[in-house]
Amino acid sequence: MSHIETANTKLSLSVFVDIARALEVQTDDLLSDNKGGKQIAEEEIIDVLNRASASQVRIIADIVKATKTALDKHS
Repeated sequence: MSHIETANTKLSLSVFVDIARALEVQTDDLLSDNKGGKQIAEEEIIDVLNRASASQVRIIADIVKATKTALDKHS
């Protein structure tokens, strides 16, 4: 990584894709100056949570956990 950062080595496409996968982002997110899709989604979730009551936050947290478990199982 330091060789790439200091421009001593050119970044190959395959390494670029591997970095994006390791960061769990789209390659477009790394190339764009705009906020990444994940960051935008996180901000939307925080906004929803800030407008929810304590009991609603607990329910939302349970739904998120169940959804993540199901996604992991089917991935």
